[in-house]
Amino acid sequence: MIRRCFWAEEEPMRGYHDREWGIPQHEDRKLFEFLSLEAAQAGLSWLTILKRRNSYRIAFKNFDPRKVSRFNATDVKRLLENSGIIRNRLKIIATINNAKRFIEVQKEFDSFDKYIWGFVKGNPIVNKLRGKSGIVATTPLSDLISKDLKKKGFTFVGRPSATPTCRRSGW
Repeated sequence: MIRRCFWAEEEPMRGYHDREWGIPQHEDRKLFEFLSLEAAQAGLSWLTILKRRNSYRIAFKNFDPRKVSRFNATDVKRLLENSGIIRNRLKIIATINNAKRFIEVQKEFDSFDKYIWGFVKGNPIVNKLRGKSGIVATTPLSDLISKDLKKKGFTFVGRPSATPTCRRSGW
């Protein structure tokens, strides 16, 4: 019997909770998917994104960072016309930019997994929240990771302030 959090009573939140939430992830493609979906979620609810997740997988080539990194102005236009995803130009461009930065991190650290798990020395953080009052939007660790990602050129990762670096491309 799975003991669910208060926010996971209905689909698709229930399935996400039961099969993904809080389960350590080490596959780079899946880590890129979560990074991308989190960027899309900025200012919205996670439920909104989960309902569109399949459309995102199709639109962003199953979150293959190599394929997404090669997206161009034609792809941006196509994505802006896709009603299955959040049609926000800055978020779309951020995903393409982040794919490029993701590949750079993979080259530097041998994998994004090694980079991101390095912040916790490979040990998952286990929180024991007691209701809604224990939920926080950020932590000192999340702020540190966000700052480091931004330093590496990632956008839409953490607190608002970043503008995609691809603006000069004319997208």
